[in-house]
Amino acid sequence: MKVLIITGSPHKHGTSAHLVEQFKKGAMEAGNDIFVFESAFKKVHPCIACDKCIAERRCTFKDDMDILNPKLLEADIVVFAYPIYYYNINAQLKTVIDRFYATNSKLMQTHKKVYIISAMEDDTMESADGANVAFKGMCKYLGWDLTYCLNAMNVLTAEDLKNTTYLDDAYNLGKSIK
Repeated sequence: MKVLIITGSPHKHGTSAHLVEQFKKGAMEAGNDIFVFESAFKKVHPCIACDKCIAERRCTFKDDMDILNPKLLEADIVVFAYPIYYYNINAQLKTVIDRFYATNSKLMQTHKKVYIISAMEDDTMESADGANVAFKGMCKYLGWDLTYCLNAMNVLTAEDLKNTTYLDDAYNLGKSIK
């Protein structure tokens, strides 16, 4: 399977990065082809709704979405991994998702499974609800299957992950993809 992991964290060694590493390890051991796009470290201009992508069939911006788009179209599974800072998808990841608009019609013709891996300091699922609902709506719109949400709670730092099962959960989730 072709697995695309799109991360949103600006912290290379933060909680969601550690979860991604475990997921990736499991998915690679299961024989999957993995590509990681770290949105916080890429040049991605926010969508300005100019509709040039509709009128001229190309985005007005030439940036790192040109790297992501072919991988996105060919992926069987898309994993969105990010920290929850304020009840929703963080800005770095949301900027990338907003740019999906330029390839909407093509994306709607692809069937994908979607996995969510988020990490948050809060200890209640209420903090992840906004992001989970947004992904549920996006998947419904695109005709994709929201397959699994791993919302790691009460993990402010990577050290906090050591006292949980979340790292094992992420590894096992990756390992289950075949």
